[in-house]
Amino acid sequence: MTALSHDLLLPMLALTGVVIGLAAALAVTREIASMLFRVSAWDAPSFAAAAAIVFALACLATAVPALRATRVAPSKALRET
Repeated sequence: MTALSHDLLLPMLALTGVVIGLAAALAVTREIASMLFRVSAWDAPSFAAAAAIVFALACLATAVPALRATRVAPSKALRET
């Protein structure tokens, strides 16, 4: 596995999760419609905003440990394992 494909793996997993979540949300809109106030069950901006927030948080959650790992010298990391 190349470094580039490894770097794209986690965002692609996050994107897959967002797509599955959107599909599930669309599937249960009838049940949710009775709980919503002043928002349609098919409100596209709400779906887009929720998907964007989840995707951004997933990317941030993977970026923080990756950036922390870049600060460790490879020789030190190999010696400690």
